[in-house]
Amino acid sequence: MFLILISCSSVDVYSDFDKNTDFSNFKTYAFYKKGIDKVEISDLDKRRILRAIENELHAKGMVVSENPDVLVNIFTKSSEKIDVYNNSYMGWYPWYYGYGYGYFGPGYGFGYMNVSTSTEGTLFIDLIDARKKELAWQGIGTGLLSYEKNIDKKEARINEFVAKIMTAYPPKLETVND
Repeated sequence: MFLILISCSSVDVYSDFDKNTDFSNFKTYAFYKKGIDKVEISDLDKRRILRAIENELHAKGMVVSENPDVLVNIFTKSSEKIDVYNNSYMGWYPWYYGYGYGYFGPGYGFGYMNVSTSTEGTLFIDLIDARKKELAWQGIGTGLLSYEKNIDKKEARINEFVAKIMTAYPPKLETVND
């Protein structure tokens, strides 16, 4: 059973990379089948994610190869998130004494405790330097998950999620001015 991201939720994106890697040398890629086979989501959703990654890499000028510069791997995980809201209110309330006469004074409003649970999912996209056999870049996207019955919406959300992660590739070295 695969959960997909809610379209109204935000996606937090992080990336990490080896700053000694020259990413301009990466022109070709292949999917790392051994790693992807271990991902515990449906084969349909795996294919959706891989197609989305493929589209993003093609847009960046990379092509599939039997002898790739980088291997692409994915990994997913999810965790339960619990939010507790206290909706009671301390403030000024009307106090009535018989026949509708009264005044405003301090009081404690009636409220309730609201507890909501949701599932937060994370998608990792790894680019492994095929020559060195080392992780060169990792993109991570985290957001709330939900069941989605509409296949088109599900695919569009996966595409959007992968696109947000892939905006961090290739990384840009930041220079620090002292």
